[in-house]
Amino acid sequence: MAKSKYEYVKKFERNDSLLPNTWLVIRVDGRGFHKFSDKHGFVKPNDQKALELMNKCAENVMNDFRDIVLAYGQSDEYSFVLKKECSLYDRRETKIVSTIVSLFTSNYVFNWNKYFPDKELLYPPSFDGRVVQYPDDNNLRDYLSWRQTDCKSSLFSAKSTQLISFVISHRPYQ
Repeated sequence: MAKSKYEYVKKFERNDSLLPNTWLVIRVDGRGFHKFSDKHGFVKPNDQKALELMNKCAENVMNDFRDIVLAYGQSDEYSFVLKKECSLYDRRETKIVSTIVSLFTSNYVFNWNKYFPDKELLYPPSFDGRVVQYPDDNNLRDYLSWRQTDCKSSLFSAKSTQLISFVISHRPYQ
């Protein structure tokens, strides 16, 4: 930025640097994805093409940010683990979260036709994001265990609902 009398306005920016030497987990989560998946005719409980599209988005994010050491996805969300030594954007929270979320979202739109060539994207999806800092490996492991448990629970619930619907729809009339 060129030096000017207006440069003082930068002093109003909030310092949002994340703690050093902590694992950073950026969780990207689909906003309003029940409606989005219904409008776009996704197969319930998990549309294979939609999951593959999410995986492609995550792959592209990981290729762009080498500080990401692990990504874990389920349904309409992805968690990205950044190494403890990460110095990306001087560990500025808003810069890291907004950049990862916007890259993920733009990849979703950009790659839509590769996974759904016969399905028009009716409106753009949106994702929100947050960062959580974990001080040690045990906390990080527990976070990943929590997400995995949530995934299993969601899949069990979805499959149970699917089975009940099937049984009811195939019940002989009395």
